[in-house]
Amino acid sequence: MHKVFVGIGSNLGDKKSYCKRALAFLNILPQTKIKRCSSFYLTEPVKEKNQPWFLNLVVLLQTDLGYQQLFFWLKHIENILGRFPTWEKGPRIIDLDLLLYDDLIINSPNLIIPHPQFHKRGFVLAPLAEIAQEEIHPLLKQSFKQLWANHKFKEWVIRLK
Repeated sequence: MHKVFVGIGSNLGDKKSYCKRALAFLNILPQTKIKRCSSFYLTEPVKEKNQPWFLNLVVLLQTDLGYQQLFFWLKHIENILGRFPTWEKGPRIIDLDLLLYDDLIINSPNLIIPHPQFHKRGFVLAPLAEIAQEEIHPLLKQSFKQLWANHKFKEWVIRLK
């Protein structure tokens, strides 16, 4: 079984409902189980500030799916939930990001793992540090706890109960 971290986010419509529906779809993927799920985090948009705040979380999956198969399923779930193209960093009904897949380092035209820049994003680091403090970033060789502790706050990240 492969250890995979997936980021989930939404900033349009009923954000919590979209995130929960994405979780439900992840939970029924073939050969895949949700092992851990972070709290929800209310987060300020990073670049495009003139849009609603996001609701974010991170899940740890165990799967026998290959990374390309899993990536296909994530995009398929986004489509099922009604994601439509917007501008880069623009608003979205749902966003599913393949953050890490074991310790693989992949740089292909349509997929980069680890997800680029996630180590600079509070909306990913906070939930990762919550559910996987001691896991190590395969390129930076630092734990998520260390990365979160050293994160330079450029956006608001509020953990919800």
